[in-house]
Amino acid sequence: MSAIQHNRTVLRTLEEGDQIEFNRGLYSHWAVYIGNGTVIHLTGENDGIGDGLKNPGKSFTICGKQFSKACVTKSDFWDVASDCKAKKNNDKDEKCSALSKFDIVRRAVSKLGEIGYNVLWNNCEHFSAWCRYDKAWSEQADRAVTGLTFLSIAAAGIGFIWAMTRGSSEPNHIKEKDETIRPMYQKEVITKLP
Repeated sequence: MSAIQHNRTVLRTLEEGDQIEFNRGLYSHWAVYIGNGTVIHLTGENDGIGDGLKNPGKSFTICGKQFSKACVTKSDFWDVASDCKAKKNNDKDEKCSALSKFDIVRRAVSKLGEIGYNVLWNNCEHFSAWCRYDKAWSEQADRAVTGLTFLSIAAAGIGFIWAMTRGSSEPNHIKEKDETIRPMYQKEVITKLP
């Protein structure tokens, strides 16, 4: 089924307040459906990621600094979907209580024009989850943080092992020098004995 046919089916099933996930390949873009083929989402150039693909310092900081590269916008569903497949995704309903449709849409509309983006702490998924659950939560950001943590721990472990093996070679080196000195010293002692 083509993306257009798929998205027509998805659009027919959407209700006000639903979260929509647009799979972009390496990441997903998220929006809140407000009815009449319209969504509200946190977006900018390339879904707010833009420069961050080439320069991560412009997408996130660990401290959570907000960048003025994305804003909350109302858009046509088809403009956001582009050539990717959309998915109605309210899976967080299993872990969080969804607000009423009216409150979800009201919250989304209340943020129109608001500027601020951080891929780890304030991205489009955080925004849509905040609208629906009153909890800014991004599972893809959580996975990224977990991955970064794992890589950091792995790098630290490799560094520790490297340091330990490098450090343990020095005593062997000193021991080898000590062995070459000892026989010379022993010869002197033996020859000096009466």
